[in-house]
Amino acid sequence: MKKIEAIIRPFKLDEVKEALIEEGIRGLTISEVRGYGRQKGHTETYRGSEYRIEFVPKIKIEIVIEDSKFEAAINAILKTAKTGQVGDGKIFIYDVKDVIRIRTEESGKDAL
Repeated sequence: MKKIEAIIRPFKLDEVKEALIEEGIRGLTISEVRGYGRQKGHTETYRGSEYRIEFVPKIKIEIVIEDSKFEAAINAILKTAKTGQVGDGKIFIYDVKDVIRIRTEESGKDAL
């Protein structure tokens, strides 16, 4: 099993979610996060005053999937989240040793 963490632009969330559903990925967790990388924030003007936004709002998607669906999930995220501009985000991939569903105590692939 693999865990995918994808940091994406907020307005891309619906597109990514729909693409994952089309690939048969049933569950995901999202979090609103803030950060910066090469984008390094930006400057905005509000009521005539200029101020700096250092941490850019992003969405973090977390998915744990079986190995057979891994490539399809990565390709769906890449296809839908990419704009070609700095700040599109990153995908992190981890190996998952085990997963247990609390309600039924199922483990492994059955718990997904």
